[in-house]
Amino acid sequence: MRRTDLPVLVVLLAVVLSFALVPGLVGGFEDWTRSWPLLSSFAKFAVLASFGECLALRIRTKRWLQPGFGLLPRALAWGALGVAIYCAFRIFAAGTPALLASFSIAAPAGPRPGLSAEGLLAAFAISAAMNLSFGPVLMLTHKLSDAHIEACGGSLLRCLGTVPAIGRYFEEIDWKLMWGFVLKKTIPLFWIPAHTVTFLLPDWLRVAFAALLGIVLGVLLASAALGGRLGESSAAS
Repeated sequence: MRRTDLPVLVVLLAVVLSFALVPGLVGGFEDWTRSWPLLSSFAKFAVLASFGECLALRIRTKRWLQPGFGLLPRALAWGALGVAIYCAFRIFAAGTPALLASFSIAAPAGPRPGLSAEGLLAAFAISAAMNLSFGPVLMLTHKLSDAHIEACGGSLLRCLGTVPAIGRYFEEIDWKLMWGFVLKKTIPLFWIPAHTVTFLLPDWLRVAFAALLGIVLGVLLASAALGGRLGESSAAS
């Protein structure tokens, strides 16, 4: 562990202990989430998903930040994606049970499907419908936003003031990796099961849990990339 890791660990510990020990904090968090759903979704993803990217960078490079990383534009992009994810959660949580009902499949709708067999079916169906339609669009949008941030050298002002070269960003995407791993593997093996759990939670916890899942996936991807580089180095030697 490096000295730069200590402040991060202290902040994380303080946050966890605050929710565990401070009376009313969890209730206040719930009230804030319910009263300001779009703003809270923006904030949760801007903070948690951006931290996940910093943690992935720390695993790959042993540094929390580096020139051109663009923490502020990444946080802004993640916040916007968080709002889109909240909207998708609402749409698919209401629409998928209605679709199942049209096939005479009873599935509970509402803020929490529950842990019954019907509730598990509903949560899985919502997760599958969302990740197989909205999921690829979200992942591609995130990939394009990353490309724009990198093209602008991580500068927030340049990102906001430069028209994104979407056509060029599309051409630069590694489609073999995008399809062969990101879409074909992470959606069925990670996102659908993980979001099945998400839709079994109370509705006010779902967005925060989804942002935490982004951290977990970022760590897994960074670890896999690091392991691949180490394997290549060993083979070369």
